[in-house]
Amino acid sequence: MVSPYVRRQRLATVLRTLREERGLMADELAKRIHYSRTKISRLENAYGRPDVGDVVKILDVLEIPDEQYLSIVRLASAASAKGWWDRYGDTMGARQRLYVDIESGATTIREYNQSAMPGVLQTPDFIGALINLTKAEGPLDFNPKKMTDARLQRMESLFRPGGPTYEVVVDEVVIRRLTVPPEIMKAQLRHVIKTLDNEPQLTLRVLPLRAQLVGTLLPRATFTLYTFPAAEDPPMAVVDTITADLVYTEPREVERYTRRYDYLSQAALSPDDSKRLLIEAAQEPSD
Repeated sequence: MVSPYVRRQRLATVLRTLREERGLMADELAKRIHYSRTKISRLENAYGRPDVGDVVKILDVLEIPDEQYLSIVRLASAASAKGWWDRYGDTMGARQRLYVDIESGATTIREYNQSAMPGVLQTPDFIGALINLTKAEGPLDFNPKKMTDARLQRMESLFRPGGPTYEVVVDEVVIRRLTVPPEIMKAQLRHVIKTLDNEPQLTLRVLPLRAQLVGTLLPRATFTLYTFPAAEDPPMAVVDTITADLVYTEPREVERYTRRYDYLSQAALSPDDSKRLLIEAAQEPSD
């Protein structure tokens, strides 16, 4: 499946470029089609699912040639498509919904996680333990059961035949600094080991506590890099902050995170040594 989110990004760029090429301000375009300036802004900034009818009106006003017209309408249709995650709405968590949308159309996924086990690798018990920690910070903005169900379906979707390759660098702090009951953590590690054995698309490296980073600083946040099959869809970096996920498609910004990931991957243990570390951690006494 093509990611609707990624298509919305491309559609936004196309619409904004066509308007600017014709020397129109957003306010003027809005007046010509009797829409609000806000509606034009939302379309040109990829906020929300677009209405294909709105896009058609804009194309008519801009007098787009027939050879472009149909391809843009198809792009708008793809941008407005729904995925399996839409039936959950934001009950699965708005942030998880963003990630699963982007993943759905990716060719490669590379992630650095400095504080938690990657969501797509979590077991139900581990998810439950994290939910209990989240409750201590205040009211939840998602439905725990639906979030858990969606995360399990997300794992199934990610590791589907023909799905993206998934590389992840996990900081050893994630394994050593227990934030969940020890037995749940051990079961989580055993699950990751089993997944590594069963899913050839998955590669995991552990960044050891004593790793020597050369040529870069330790990133301040978890981040994920994506590439997509269509040349028109640029690589993307998504940075996980405490309050929001920041999406970057500007080449210079994406390159910064790509370089960071390359340095981290080089400093991390090999996949085989990382797996051995996970096995040892899963076998250590709980005390």
